[in-house]
Amino acid sequence: MELKQNYYGSLCTEMYEILHKKAPQDELEFYLSYAKQGEKILEPLCGSGRFLIPFMERGLHISGIDLSGEMLEKLKHKASDAQVIQADITDYACEEKFHYIFISSGSVSLFTDIGLCKTILNKLKKLLLPGGKLVFAVDTVADRCPDDSEYNVSVSVKTKEGFDLILKSKNYYNEKSQTQFSPSIYELYNGTELIQSEPMDFQTHLYQFGEMEQYLMEIGFTTIKTYSSFSKDIAIDNNCDMFLFECSY
Repeated sequence: MELKQNYYGSLCTEMYEILHKKAPQDELEFYLSYAKQGEKILEPLCGSGRFLIPFMERGLHISGIDLSGEMLEKLKHKASDAQVIQADITDYACEEKFHYIFISSGSVSLFTDIGLCKTILNKLKKLLLPGGKLVFAVDTVADRCPDDSEYNVSVSVKTKEGFDLILKSKNYYNEKSQTQFSPSIYELYNGTELIQSEPMDFQTHLYQFGEMEQYLMEIGFTTIKTYSSFSKDIAIDNNCDMFLFECSY
């Protein structure tokens, strides 16, 4: 099977659900602050629904897109009536327009090909209704991990069946492309017996202050606000873990 960059497979999804079952309250409130009753909302890269479901519970009209069938299966198990489709955002075509589109958790950083990232952001811009907003976060160069010479266990959790689920990863950073490479291996153990293994080609682009703003202006966004926190503090430099963008045109 071809190893897809940043694809969330079954073991990755299982660990994600254990560690990130619910959205952090401050992050959820940040994205909810742009949502209005009766307006159409889209969440690309919605994953297993930790943001989409709380939006639904508040009676908001939201739909989602995600490439991972494993993640969407978890979402549908929790909210069978969720309006979601399995699709690659790079191929996604839709006639519907939205008042508000958001991508949470720095997921835009997963598009390490900057040309492709611009194409996707431009596609989302075209899905906005007049006056609509695109809101998303990216990781910054402050998130750079120390380089590793070998794989190390970074996370270990217990599944509901009592199995040990372990994540091994190895980090290295490319200064020129600002890409954080973190090839990973998920392993599921029953005692000392390895019962399943799943590799993941995990990569993120780490942004400098002012970098994404330039791309957004090239795409045609005319109003861009850059925050350094979910409390909407204005970003002034690279000394923050994320940049949050509020964009309209």
